Order: sequence, then C-alpha cells, then structure tokens
Amino acid sequence: MNNLETNGFELIPSQISSELIQKINERLDISYEQARSIQIKNGIEAVTDGTIHHLLAYEDPCYIELLSAIVESSLFNYIKIFFNGNFILNSYGGLKNLPSKPSYVVKVHRDIRFFSGNFPLMLNMLIMLDDFTLENGATYLLAKSHLHPDRPSDEHFYEHAQRAIGKRGDVLFFNSNLWHAAGLNKSNAERRAITITFTKPFMKQQLDYPQAVGTETLLQLSPNMQQVIGYFSRTPKNLDEWYQVPEKRFYRPGQD
Repeated sequence: MNNLETNGFELIPSQISSELIQKINERLDISYEQARSIQIKNGIEAVTDGTIHHLLAYEDPCYIELLSAIVESSLFNYIKIFFNGNFILNSYGGLKNLPSKPSYVVKVHRDIRFFSGNFPLMLNMLIMLDDFTLENGATYLLAKSHLHPDRPSDEHFYEHAQRAIGKRGDVLFFNSNLWHAAGLNKSNAERRAITITFTKPFMKQQLDYPQAVGTETLLQLSPNMQQVIGYFSRTPKNLDEWYQVPEKRFYRPGQD
C-alpha cells in the first residue's frame, strides 16, 4: 500500500490461479467477437480495436468467478483500505493489445475525468492475462503524477514514465488520478489483460451491473460480492422500492 500512496501504483505478484487465468483467456476471445460485432454495427470500430467492455453483461460465469476470486482473496482488504470503507465496480472490461494496432488506450490519459486529490474516489486494477514485456507494450505509468492536477506533456511523460513489467496473473493497482498509457505492441502476439475500476458506492456505474447480472444470480452470491457488484447502492424506481426497512433498501446504510 505504501507504493500506491507514494508513487501512485503497486504491482502485486500473482493472486489468481493459472487455471482461472487460462479459462478467462479462452472466453475473452468469444466475448471480443460479441463486442466487436456491436462496435462495428454502431460505427465505432475504428477506436475500439481490442477492447471488450462490461464483461458481466456477457452472461459467462467465468467473469463472476474471477470477481469472486478477487473478493475472497487478500486483494479485497487491500482495496477496502484504499477506500477506507465500502466500494463498488465502476467498470469491468478486457483489453487485447493487438500487434501494431493500438486502440485509444495508447494515448496518455487518466481514468477519472477530474482531479480528486487526496479523496479516494476511484482505483484501477489490471490483471495480466499474459506476461507484460517491453516488446508487447507493457503499460507506461508516471510515478507521483496522481498528486498533481495537470496533464504532463507527452515529452515529459515518456521521458520519466516507468513500465509495468510483470508475469501472467500479476495484479497492478494504480490510483485513477495517475497518468498512464498502454505501450505499442511490437511482438507477434496479442497481449491481454482484465481492466477493472472501483469507486466509492455513490458514484454512478458505467453500466447497471446489478441489472446485467440479474437478481436471481445476485441473491446466490456472498454479501461482499453483492456489495462490489453494486446491489446495495441501487437507485429505487418507485415509492414502493423507496419505502423499505433498512435491510431491504435499494441504497443501504454505509454506502458512502
């Protein structure tokens, strides 16, 4: 956690089983084809190459299995310490860094639209599905840039940024205020990753994950999984849903 606070990022050795990583890799190809067909249909294929957004919407149990593995590991408490309390999914996607065919993530960016300063509003988590090397485009990370509101110049960024070199199954956390960029993949193989962001529960999710997963499935999951997916911080649609005892409320106590 010290590296996350001081430098803005921290690489943690493998916390996910190799069997689950292999399963995710196999299913990610199928999910990518589903996503790609929608991207092409809606005319946004030029900027979305290699991206698969909102994996919980693909009705594939392996993505819930991966999230459960995170929640049931020491990573859950790591994330909770960062937020000093409860948190939920903001986004849950996949990324295929294709050889010499970059998507929008190669641009220097941060994943929060405004500088949140010392307030722990959002945290990025990247799970390496392949080894991250200099050749296949290991992520650039500008240490301590999460402490400053202004965007660095590209020249300064690439001169001083470090590379997230790691092994398949390793987990990279970084403060969402941190400026970063995917590297250009100069290898002959795609480099894959799961990209997740967590936020304070009051922040709107990029997709309605409780709706995507479905109430029947959610009720079979642990309270921690229900919390992370956002089941305890939903918006009531009518007065009947609003007027409920605390344990049945759509927006439960402690979601701050």
